[in-house]
Amino acid sequence: MDPDSGFCSQTRTYHSLRQTIHDLPPPSQPLSITEYVFSLLHSYRSSSTAISTTVSDPTTFMINDATGHRLTYSDLLLQTKSLAISLSKHYSLSKGDVAFILSPHSLQIPIIYFSLLSLGVIISPANPDDSSSDITHLLNLCRPVIVFATSETSHKLIINPTWNYRTVLMDSPEFLSLLTRYDDDNSIINHRDDVVNQSDVASIIYSSGTSGPNKGVQLTHGNLIAVMRSTTGADKYYEKQLVSLATRALAGVFGFTAMMKAISREETLVLLPTTELETVLEAVDKYKANYLPVSPSEIVALLKSDSTNKYDLSSLIFLGCGGALLSEDVAVKFRDKFPTVQILRGYGLTETGGMTAATIEPLEVTRLDSVGRLAEFMEAKIVDPITGEALFPGKEGELWLRGPNIMKGYVGDDKATAEALDSEGWLKTGDLCYFDSQGLLIIVSRLKELIKYKAFQVPPAELEHLLLSIPEIADAAVIPYPDEDVGQIPMAFVVRKLESNITESQIIEFIAKQVAPYKQIRRFAFINSIPRSHAGKILRRELVDRALSANFSTSS
Repeated sequence: MDPDSGFCSQTRTYHSLRQTIHDLPPPSQPLSITEYVFSLLHSYRSSSTAISTTVSDPTTFMINDATGHRLTYSDLLLQTKSLAISLSKHYSLSKGDVAFILSPHSLQIPIIYFSLLSLGVIISPANPDDSSSDITHLLNLCRPVIVFATSETSHKLIINPTWNYRTVLMDSPEFLSLLTRYDDDNSIINHRDDVVNQSDVASIIYSSGTSGPNKGVQLTHGNLIAVMRSTTGADKYYEKQLVSLATRALAGVFGFTAMMKAISREETLVLLPTTELETVLEAVDKYKANYLPVSPSEIVALLKSDSTNKYDLSSLIFLGCGGALLSEDVAVKFRDKFPTVQILRGYGLTETGGMTAATIEPLEVTRLDSVGRLAEFMEAKIVDPITGEALFPGKEGELWLRGPNIMKGYVGDDKATAEALDSEGWLKTGDLCYFDSQGLLIIVSRLKELIKYKAFQVPPAELEHLLLSIPEIADAAVIPYPDEDVGQIPMAFVVRKLESNITESQIIEFIAKQVAPYKQIRRFAFINSIPRSHAGKILRRELVDRALSANFSTSS
């Protein structure tokens, strides 16, 4: 194996170059993700000299910015155990049952998650902003025996006589009483959770559905333990990180794993009701936040906004960037404007339980064109999508991944599972990538998103980066538009900044001067906003449907 890149020329496989600080627990050892995360918390407490701040009491786990309510770590542990006992005794929940959760940001969410997981119940959280039809699709996939909703979201639960689930309102007095019903020592000592194996499914988390219907990704307790174990390897670089803003939905894999990571290091997590820029900046100032998860479009918004001058952002140390490609040009401009803030880039999928590559070491942070090196325990191949041949460093192909964090499969969809996972456990990501000679992963584009213009392939991200470099443009997306003569043409959707009068012809002329003829934008539309998932990914499927609809107009 090449010590610089991690590439084995015999197997044409890349291996992680990261030092393994802690081994994974034996796969045969019964262990739930609840037990594992809480054990990391106890270990951190016993070995840490945690720093106290005036804003964040070190015992505070979570703050709901919308209400001002707080959840301490001691209450998290006690209420998780009390709710687990209540659910087992009064709702007859047991190992293998599925619980669907439909809730906005709430202090009760982590308590519900970890109590259910400790019982071996499979959690299936959904985005509360989804439509009723989307929710119905998800319910049909996971077939829950119980649904946790709120008075704000319960109306989206369409009654189906073939589904026999019980609905519990998380904001009802009855439910809230369960959080403290069994918080005395005797109840906790006498209660014994079911034996949970690492091979048991822990969660069904839904893919963003950017290019098709949502799929339910089954992650086991062992998958999540592997994600947490590889995450802790970066701790030595982030010793000052105490307060993080939760701008991502806790129903998504990245919000879920970020919450577990916060617990493992006794951090404070602030739940924000919106990702609106002004709210986020105000929260950084108010809570002296050190870490903020963002998408590339949100970094562009930070660069273009004058509101950054209104707030004290000096506490900010890191931005965690994922969900889409971040151009090197934008990264350089951000570094110039915010020289004390590091952008930590990463790559991961719902199917991998979160990040599988990240910029952790100094070399990786300074290489603005990559998403870093493989996480601990990971293997990768770059495969020619046509021949299936594994390729050497520097060659572009589809990224395949293998490791203990790779999903079990898609719930209720054996065909999609077989298409994504081969017989040797390799996950086909659908992303066009390559590794360089130092083992750094460079993302080129989504294979499914490449625009097929004649015999050429056009990455939408390249055109989007150019569009976003125009000061008058607030946001942009590029999609493939069907064309009888050439197959597909690039179509741009553009959001103008307020008071901007930039025209379609000015934009098209600007792009044409910087790209080859086959990459030129040939169809165009101004739009009020770009549809995105909570992870910041462009929902291209929605834009394609909109462009092809009979009543769609491309006039400005």
